[in-house]
Amino acid sequence: MLEMALRAFTMFFATVGPVDVAAIYAVLAASATARQRRTMAIKGTLIATVVLVVFAVLGGSILAWLGITLPALRTAGGVLLLLLGIDMVFARPSTMSKTTPAETFEAEGKPDISVFPLASPLIAGPGALGAAILLTAEADGDLALEAIVVAMLLVVMAITLALLLIAARLHKLLGVTGQNVISRVVGILLAALAVQFIFDGVRASGVFSTGS
Repeated sequence: MLEMALRAFTMFFATVGPVDVAAIYAVLAASATARQRRTMAIKGTLIATVVLVVFAVLGGSILAWLGITLPALRTAGGVLLLLLGIDMVFARPSTMSKTTPAETFEAEGKPDISVFPLASPLIAGPGALGAAILLTAEADGDLALEAIVVAMLLVVMAITLALLLIAARLHKLLGVTGQNVISRVVGILLAALAVQFIFDGVRASGVFSTGS
């Protein structure tokens, strides 16, 4: 259970990217009042949490409905997470957890950015959604393990909200260098987990199994 908790926390922290989200939010919400920034941070985090919890709880049903096997999900999810991890190690922006230039331009003109782009795609982006489904699928129906996954998701969401509430100060404190250091460390851990998922997926698929 401890292993699942550590894995879930690392994956959610890496795919959500609370520090990066807070840095981007500080820029996008710079013209808003302190009260507006606090309201948008709370609203955006709550919406993203609901979306991610729904994907985590219904992950198995979604896979069954689409006819996707667990080995296939492990392999595909591992590849996507590996790409995200590589971007993080080299401190490159990734479209899986960042807004595109067009999305950023659209958001800058909106008085309320809690739903878009804060809740999605900044917090509940494709990487985080994929991680939620993959982790609950890994639990394989074990309610205790699924509860741990959801609990770690809630922990990361709490961290995200806390950082959003102090986004402006955090952005000044860490600076670009500090944010990149954190991103690289987490990226290495995510890349290692991603490779393990790929190994497990390929092994479980039986593609390279030898006949008796």
